[in-house]
Amino acid sequence: MAQKLWEKNVRVDHEVDVFTVGKDREMDLYLAKYDVLGSMAHITMLESIGLLAKEELKVLLAELRHIYALADKGEFVIEEGVEDVHSQVELMLTRQLGDIGKKIHSGRSRNDQVLLDLKLFTRARIQKLVNQTSRLFDVLIAQSERYKDVLLPGYTHLQIAMPSSFGLWFGAYAESLVDDMRLMQAAYKICNRNPLGSAAGYGSSFPLNRQMTTDLLGFDSLDYNVVYAQMGRGKMERIVAFAMANIAATLSKLAFDACLYNSQNFGFIKLPDRFTTGSSIMPHKKNPDVFELTRAKCNKLQGLPNQITLICNNLPSGYFRDLQIIKEVFLPAFDELEDCLRMVTHMMREIKVNEHILDDEKYALLFSVEEVNRRVLEGVPFRDAYKQVGLEIEDGRFIPEKKVNHTHEGSIGNLCNERIKAMMCQVIDSFSFERINEAEKNLIHG
Repeated sequence: MAQKLWEKNVRVDHEVDVFTVGKDREMDLYLAKYDVLGSMAHITMLESIGLLAKEELKVLLAELRHIYALADKGEFVIEEGVEDVHSQVELMLTRQLGDIGKKIHSGRSRNDQVLLDLKLFTRARIQKLVNQTSRLFDVLIAQSERYKDVLLPGYTHLQIAMPSSFGLWFGAYAESLVDDMRLMQAAYKICNRNPLGSAAGYGSSFPLNRQMTTDLLGFDSLDYNVVYAQMGRGKMERIVAFAMANIAATLSKLAFDACLYNSQNFGFIKLPDRFTTGSSIMPHKKNPDVFELTRAKCNKLQGLPNQITLICNNLPSGYFRDLQIIKEVFLPAFDELEDCLRMVTHMMREIKVNEHILDDEKYALLFSVEEVNRRVLEGVPFRDAYKQVGLEIEDGRFIPEKKVNHTHEGSIGNLCNERIKAMMCQVIDSFSFERINEAEKNLIHG
């Protein structure tokens, strides 16, 4: 059984070991290649301040690049008896390089290592989420334009209210994603700051060059105060989780609409057959299971910020083992949200709309407001026009004119999709992912 980095002569009880390690080894597989990246930047800095020789740095970097390649291919394994990813990387180095491998931890604690790993992991996964959200956005805008002249009922209180359109429906969810990306941008800026060098939360007596590791890893800036850097554990995850929860909320609402509109009582849309399932006893059924599961998964994701808050909100400053549990709810959440984004994008791309919904006479009263407004434009005071139309409806004399003429910004006849697209492009461009991608590429390839 491998010795832990912190063990001296006394071995920890096996049952205690199992309880305290928990799912850490499993969760740390998410962080493996980022732990290696952080070590590459750290030892490059150590060489610059005289704590490693040039030749030692050269062989360490070569071996770390080999380990990174294993992790990138999904072949990195945390061995039985090894506590975490940090221990595994150091063990692999010492097996290959001997005592040189033991030198990489100078000026670090596992506290700032995991802080760094989590930030590198999170900013990479934010980039994937932004790209996937952008693809869904493009599909929604395209469908908004394609079906902009197809009307459907708008509802308040689930009662027939006023005419809407598929242009508005698709476009509304596209614009919702713009605001979701604005919040994600703020979360990304908080994530993209370097905690390395804060060690156990109180800095180091070594003359560390923290700006150098910041630049090597492509961070925007440092978490300057070393105590605050440690206080950021849990805070960063909670803030990012709030941004993820907003995307999830948009998807959940869209999923509910789609389930409703797909039902026979509405019949507004038809989902692709390959995204529906059948019943074991009812041969006619085509159930919207994919959207229902999307709704449930996204509702669960909306509880993620609260889970993280409840784990860490009553902790004072400094490190506590409680923070380990955050990984178990935070790291896998990215996979779940990415799956939902991918499935919703596929379904929105292939969805079919009913182009003759309002031919049904039960929707005639949708046009009552249109008639009121028409009379107002002819000079009738609004309250009088409202009463006239109301009485005609009560008497069964109302005959609708099933045409709409909405021209103001954001209405049926003026969707402003180009402006919404411009907003999304501006938000996505402002992430500036190119900087971190270039920095990581330089570390990996030398």
